[in-house]
Amino acid sequence: MKIRVECYSGHKADERPVKFWMEDSVLFIESILDQWNSSETRYFRVRADDGNTYVLGHHEDNDAWILESFRSEEQGVVTTDSDSTTSPNQYES
Repeated sequence: MKIRVECYSGHKADERPVKFWMEDSVLFIESILDQWNSSETRYFRVRADDGNTYVLGHHEDNDAWILESFRSEEQGVVTTDSDSTTSPNQYES
């Protein structure tokens, strides 16, 4: 699922996400729990102000952001239709 993301830009552009929009809802990122890279994408596992955990992917070649998956405290892990097999430690408990 494509999403709109606003980032903090420090030493480099789009260094880390600070908030994102899903349809008409804006979610503020309270903490970045993990981040990793694949050959074409940077991933961020974040906790948003709604209490849920999201995995956001940034395709740097075309500057597109996608929602890879999220974890609802009530429902567990829900993945999107994107290929999310690149996470080295996704949601180990």
